[in-house]
Amino acid sequence: MSKAEVVIIGGGVVGASVAYHLAERGCSDVLVLERAASLGEGSTGKATGGARAQFETDINIQQSLYSLDFFRDWDFDCEYDPKGYLLLAASERQLAYLSRTGERQIELGYEGVHLVTQAEIEAMVPGLNVSDVVGGSFGPRDGFINPLAVLEGFLVGASQRGARVLTGVDVRKIATDKGRVTSIVTADGVIECTNVVIAAGAWSARLAASVGIDLPVTPLRRQIVWAHAPEPLPEDLPMVIDLQDGFHFRPAIDFTHGAAAQDPRAVMFAWPDPEEPPSFATSFDESILDKVGERAYHRAPFLAGSKIIYEKCRAGLYENSPDHHAILGGCEVEGLYFANGFSGHGVMHSPATGRALAEIILDGEASFLDVSSLHIDRFAKGELLHETAFI
Repeated sequence: MSKAEVVIIGGGVVGASVAYHLAERGCSDVLVLERAASLGEGSTGKATGGARAQFETDINIQQSLYSLDFFRDWDFDCEYDPKGYLLLAASERQLAYLSRTGERQIELGYEGVHLVTQAEIEAMVPGLNVSDVVGGSFGPRDGFINPLAVLEGFLVGASQRGARVLTGVDVRKIATDKGRVTSIVTADGVIECTNVVIAAGAWSARLAASVGIDLPVTPLRRQIVWAHAPEPLPEDLPMVIDLQDGFHFRPAIDFTHGAAAQDPRAVMFAWPDPEEPPSFATSFDESILDKVGERAYHRAPFLAGSKIIYEKCRAGLYENSPDHHAILGGCEVEGLYFANGFSGHGVMHSPATGRALAEIILDGEASFLDVSSLHIDRFAKGELLHETAFI
């Protein structure tokens, strides 16, 4: 078929970011392969479109702060809208957790993140039920992005610098010789290459297995309900997350049309069902509506009577790692690199991920940020990270 210095398997936002940052560094012999017939059909296009730095671990906070700066300053409009994230605590223990993690976020450069009282929460989101809330935290730089716009920006930037993108390519395996990558085998032929980046999301494990590597990435369906509230949503509504069970909601935007087409009554809400089994299922299951609706109408009574817009409800896949952190970097196979396991944070961390992996490929290590804690070796060494702020 062709040759390339770097082949990136996966044309979602992570693979596109790696291509963008490689090309930006002058490595233009990059080929991005996407299995779907068109771009944005996978997890990227099904994402919630949130971006936050309110995390627990240093590496997640640092990746987020870098990425938020990138979204804000990028010359491509990704519709970054810092409406903020409001995290609700239902107990003093949860509030103490937010206080502790907030202090660390500030130490790492997150200006403005702060605790909020029950009364302040009521003022921020009029009509919110806070009867069982003791307080919370608010991150003013957190907010919303358009995942499809982010994907487009990376792909346009990469293509302008010489990178190529092919869709409808089914990669079957990665070929090696004497411990080094030599090519990839697709349904249509062989592509010779020096480096391979596996950025195929929930489908990455089978590709790693083709070279004998156990990549601990598990697919998990996450479902998003789209509805129209009876009245326009509260002005400047942030992302609201209930720490008790992970229920969250935000103003809804049709990513294919952008923020300019936003309906003031449109809302997206979701809840991570703890009984959802690992699978590759991507169909929306209407049985979740009662469970999500119960939580939505309890926390936000102004959503009661919302009309479900069934054609816009959707389901996508998380690619969960055992510790809910990304798997980033090389491995024992020379020329093989991973960008996987984002556990729902792939879009928001894509700028940091792309730059870090580009530096690892070209320079041997990431210099702008220490991402060594994300290496795949941590699982064998028992050096897992601990993050509880995931939904």
